[in-house]
Amino acid sequence: MAAVVVDVKGLTKRFNDLIAVNQVSFEIYQGEILGLLGPNGAGKTTMIQMLLGLLIPTDGVIKILGMDLGRNREAILSQVNFSSAYVAMPYSLTVIENLTVFARLYGIRKSKAKIEALLKTFEMETMRTKLTGTLSSGQITRLCLAKALLNDPKILFLDEPTVSLDPDMADKTRHLLKGLRNRESLTILYTSHNMREMEEMCDRILFLNKGHIIAIGTPKELLERFGKENLEEVFLKVAREKEEP
Repeated sequence: MAAVVVDVKGLTKRFNDLIAVNQVSFEIYQGEILGLLGPNGAGKTTMIQMLLGLLIPTDGVIKILGMDLGRNREAILSQVNFSSAYVAMPYSLTVIENLTVFARLYGIRKSKAKIEALLKTFEMETMRTKLTGTLSSGQITRLCLAKALLNDPKILFLDEPTVSLDPDMADKTRHLLKGLRNRESLTILYTSHNMREMEEMCDRILFLNKGHIIAIGTPKELLERFGKENLEEVFLKVAREKEEP
């Protein structure tokens, strides 16, 4: 059985009277792609921010790669990376300057070769000298994905990684990520509102609603549990029904 690389127990986050994440526990295994689904306001972003050490949990324990995140944040984050369609990179820097700065922050050896390989992978060779602020949303998404792979992470947190990509690049990105998972046992936490993509990409899916885990299982298991034909119907059922006590 694969090793547990993300171990979350009783994770809770309160903002005054609002409980954004409430006693959430789950595991992610090495080489697994775990999907994170839920309607807006379900607590997905808050949970990812806690997993990245950007928010301090009100309660609970996060262990990543066998280490407690609160006590080993730097050691853990050197082996983790993150990409989101909703997080901007410095607009005043060119594409190559942005990747160079992040490569230095990650302490990447032979960073020029690594950057060139990623520019080629995401078909950005001709954009190297363009200011990031002049890029389209899809080009910025590609730049963020390239940044996320700079340090050859063991774990990737991906928030809507293909949302602004054209169908061709989105398909290439999915194949790239699955290839990395298969070759290098890369572990991925994956969020998307594209239900077809989630069914294609994810080994298991965790449904979050109002801060609680509603269901977790393989796409097939979730379809059988909720008696639905596709994941979009499951999502609508979870999002629309009242939370059970």
